[in-house]
Amino acid sequence: MSGIEEIMRTSAVIPVLVIDDAATARPLAEALVAGGLRVLEVTMRTPAALEAIREMKQVPGAIVGAGTVVSTEQYELVMEAGAEFIVSPGLTERLATPIVASGVPFLPGIATAGDIMRGLDLGLEHFKFFPAETSGGLKALKALAAPFYQCKFCPTGGITEASAPDWLGFGPVLCVGGSWVTGGTMAEVEAKARAAAGLRR
Repeated sequence: MSGIEEIMRTSAVIPVLVIDDAATARPLAEALVAGGLRVLEVTMRTPAALEAIREMKQVPGAIVGAGTVVSTEQYELVMEAGAEFIVSPGLTERLATPIVASGVPFLPGIATAGDIMRGLDLGLEHFKFFPAETSGGLKALKALAAPFYQCKFCPTGGITEASAPDWLGFGPVLCVGGSWVTGGTMAEVEAKARAAAGLRR
């Protein structure tokens, strides 16, 4: 994968994964990829996250990135683990500068016009709108996207299978992040992934 836009366009839904046991990582990735969701975001919220990234990277077709990256130290760790893209919940110059310089695809979180302007100053045009629902929902994103017409978004936070089509119907939204596809048996996960993959407008 060469750039963040290509990654964002690969799947209508990017599963946001909180992995407590690395042993579950590979079967989960296999089910999601089989269902058509190849882009997987492993959040850095648990001690098992780095090993989960390594495990998921063994699955053919999976594009595995690290989410909830909040420090340069975490960034270095996830790159050592083989992360193919980086997602952060917010945007700081200290975190963004080395990531941008490295060329690794980067999707920082934004919630305000100031956040977006900071990103543009750093040469970024692709953002995670987070937390999407509690930051004003689709109405808020439409208001933000108007003056920043060149930007593309991946709303994440509170998005459900029911609300995802509305978000995906807005042109600047290339994909959404969601956790609803991850519960249940692996067969159920695959079925949810297949339904989510079919949401692409």
